[in-house]
Amino acid sequence: MDIALITRIVAALERLAPPPPPAPRLEGADAFVWHPLPHPRLSPVPRVSRVEIGLLQGIDRQKDLLVENTLRFARGYPANNVMLWGARGMGKSSLVKAAHAAANAERPGSVALIEIHREDIRTLPDLLNILRAQDRRALVFCDDLSFEKEDADYKALKSVLDGGIEGRPANVLFYATSNRRHLMSRDMIENERSTAINPNEAVEEKVSLSDRFGLWIGFHNCDQPTYFAMVEGYAAALGIDLTEEELRRQANEWSVTRGGRSGRVAWQFIQDLSGRLGLAV
Repeated sequence: MDIALITRIVAALERLAPPPPPAPRLEGADAFVWHPLPHPRLSPVPRVSRVEIGLLQGIDRQKDLLVENTLRFARGYPANNVMLWGARGMGKSSLVKAAHAAANAERPGSVALIEIHREDIRTLPDLLNILRAQDRRALVFCDDLSFEKEDADYKALKSVLDGGIEGRPANVLFYATSNRRHLMSRDMIENERSTAINPNEAVEEKVSLSDRFGLWIGFHNCDQPTYFAMVEGYAAALGIDLTEEELRRQANEWSVTRGGRSGRVAWQFIQDLSGRLGLAV
């Protein structure tokens, strides 16, 4: 066997092979999107699509809780993972992005916001291993998180929230939004109960995932006064010049056509109204 020849072949193959990509860094932006494939990377987001925190109406208590938790984290103090759950369109994801902006307004560049897509939850341990080596603090955010029947990805999240042997990195918090309090459908809960040898244990294993969030923040359906407050807050911020009576009349008509009231409906109405008045949003 010609050892020298084999060595030259190996060296030539190594020169032809592309070098492994460098580990992702939290640099160059305040927000990133996690892409685990084809190779792990954090794509910077130059401009986060968000609403100013002062425009979020009707959720004052929720706002206080999340901003205080986020500010503690940015200041280097202990803080909790957070589950924001409840009614659709009431500002859950908007509040996460606004709280992140508030933290960086107080301490510029201190906290990075990293969005992880629901379908990539199983790669969350890989992301945390990357973030563990970073000096910068990070909020890992998953919007509209829930699990369906035969979906085992919740086990990866459960392990991460528990911390495992290594423990959750001190520089990372996990924020999630969901329309479901326990991240799983009622049918899924009932199925677990009916098919398990010990129904209570089977259900508890999945419901306990929610218990691993230290802070739960609930969002509830919007009543008419709150809906009008949202509309009027947006209108004032954008300089829409209509009487209160006319603004409310049109806003109410819009909500009827949409079949409900929420912060999302209020913003969609303001966008439509601004367009009709020829105002830039």
